[in-house]
Amino acid sequence: MFSNASNFVQGVDMAFAIIVGISLFFLITLTGTMIYFVVRYDHKKHPEARQIKDNKWMEATWITIPLILVLYMFYIGWEGFIPMRQAPKDAMQITAIGKMWKYEFQYEGNKVSDTLVIPINKAVKISLKSVDVLHGFSVPSFRIKEDMVPVKDNYTWFIPGELGDFDLFCTVYCGLNHAYMHSIVRVVPEDQFNEWVAYLPEKNADAENPGYKVMEKNGCFACHNTTGTRLVGPSFKGIYGRKIKVMTDGVARELIGDDSYVETSIYEPNKDISDGYPANIMQSYKNSINKEDMKLIQEYIKTLK
Repeated sequence: MFSNASNFVQGVDMAFAIIVGISLFFLITLTGTMIYFVVRYDHKKHPEARQIKDNKWMEATWITIPLILVLYMFYIGWEGFIPMRQAPKDAMQITAIGKMWKYEFQYEGNKVSDTLVIPINKAVKISLKSVDVLHGFSVPSFRIKEDMVPVKDNYTWFIPGELGDFDLFCTVYCGLNHAYMHSIVRVVPEDQFNEWVAYLPEKNADAENPGYKVMEKNGCFACHNTTGTRLVGPSFKGIYGRKIKVMTDGVARELIGDDSYVETSIYEPNKDISDGYPANIMQSYKNSINKEDMKLIQEYIKTLK
C-alpha cells in the first residue's frame, strides 16, 4: 500500500485505510459493548426484566453519527474517483483492444504490441475497445479498473511512477479462456521507450482486408491464427485446396478445403470436427455472420497460401 506505482495509489489507499479503520472501530466497539451487556445484564443477576424507556437523544445520536460517517466515506471515495475521469489533454494516446482472450495495444504510427510499454512519469491515456464481448482492463498496482465494452468507447489514464513490470488482468468473465487473458504493463525510462517504439512492427497489413475485419470483429483470431501454428482451433493458413481430415458423426473422412467447408465450419462447427481437436468448443455464428460477410471471409482465407 501507499506505493508510487501510479498517481492514483495514494488517494485510493487512503480512502481504503479510512473506511477499513472506521469499520474496525465500530466492529470492536459494538462487539465489546454487546459482550459487556451480556455479562452486565445476565438473567441470573437480573431475574426480573425491567422496561427501559426510549431516549430520543440517544436515537438521534446513533442516526446522525452513522449518517455523517457514511457521507464522509462517500466523499473521500468520490474525491479519489473524479481525477480518474479527467485525463490531461497532453497525455500520450494508446488504444487497448480486448478480444477473446488477449490484449492488443496500438501506438501512434499504426504500431502494435501485445505488451503495454509506457514511459515513467508521463501521463498516458488508454482508449479501451472490445471487438467481441465484455472485457475488463485492470492494473491492481495502479489502482485502476475499467470495462472494455463492445460498440462503446471508454478510457482510463494514469501517470506511472515506478519502473518495472505490473500485471494486467481481465476482470470480467469473457468465456472459456478468461483466466488466461493476462498481460504486462512495462514502465521504462523515456529514452528506452522511444527506442522500443521506433523498432515496434506496424500493424498486420491484413488488418485492412474486409474479411479480416469481419473475423476480428467476431473474435475468430482468439482461437485460430494465420501462421500455421496450433491454437484452440486449427489455423486458417493453407486451408483452400488441401485435404483435411475430419470426424463426421463419429466417422473419419477427408474433405477438400473450399468455400463449402469454410461455411459449414462457421455455421455448423460441430458437423465436421478437424482431426485432433475437441468438439463442442466453438459456437455457431449463423446468427452473427451473414452471407455477404461469409463471402468476405472466404475470399480472405483464400489469400492465406
